[in-house]
Amino acid sequence: MKKDIIETEIVVQENKIRVMRVGNTDYISLTDLSRYVNEENPANVIIHWMSSKNTFNYIGLWEQLNNEDFNFTEFSEIKNNELVKSSFTLSPRKWIARTNAIGMISKGGKYSIGTFAHPDIAFEFASWLSPEFKLYLIKEFERLKKNELYKEKIEWQVNRIISKVNYLVHTNAVKNYIVPNLTDKQKRFAYANEADVLNVALFGMTAKEWREENPSLACKGNIRDYTDLLHLVILSNLESINAEFIASNIPQSERLVKLNEIARKQMNIL
Repeated sequence: MKKDIIETEIVVQENKIRVMRVGNTDYISLTDLSRYVNEENPANVIIHWMSSKNTFNYIGLWEQLNNEDFNFTEFSEIKNNELVKSSFTLSPRKWIARTNAIGMISKGGKYSIGTFAHPDIAFEFASWLSPEFKLYLIKEFERLKKNELYKEKIEWQVNRIISKVNYLVHTNAVKNYIVPNLTDKQKRFAYANEADVLNVALFGMTAKEWREENPSLACKGNIRDYTDLLHLVILSNLESINAEFIASNIPQSERLVKLNEIARKQMNIL
């Protein structure tokens, strides 16, 4: 699902600074912060800051601490072979493209014209511009986070995301509405583990059968990784029910039939 975006702004010493929320993360406009010192060419200010050794090491460390997909190999390549050159320059887009960085967003478009950065990075940039300016920025950003209207806007956005998830659940339920009926052979078959009892009851196949039918997906996950939210809810319910059945010494073949009936009933209800 594409992440939704909320955009607002704060005023720092008479400078309008955009703040963009992507998913659950806030980003502050470095482009707007740059205009504090260079109204005409803010992009050059950012590049000049990023091209310093201290900045490079700082944003690299931030990514290592916060980004599981950070390309450390490419980071090392830049650090050891390019940063040492006096002609070295680094732009936000180059940094993101080469290292898969997530601390910055830099692109043109409706929502994010210019460069935005995570507050940890934006505050460091503001400190480089002016320690005084950084303090005012932190103060206004904290004020924004406490602002009730901003909180309501975030809450509204969360509700939109939830409604989208519910819509997807509904459409998937329609698409996969009926839980497969068990064949006579499945009813008689003794399964090696209880996980497959649940798989057959809900999906009509074992994990092995699913892997054989979906070889391109099997290398990345299992049948439960590729199902929808509604089936996962029912699966969770079946796990609890099956535990009670086991405690009551109900034979596996009988439990399988009962679990399949319950799964189909819950699918109709939900």
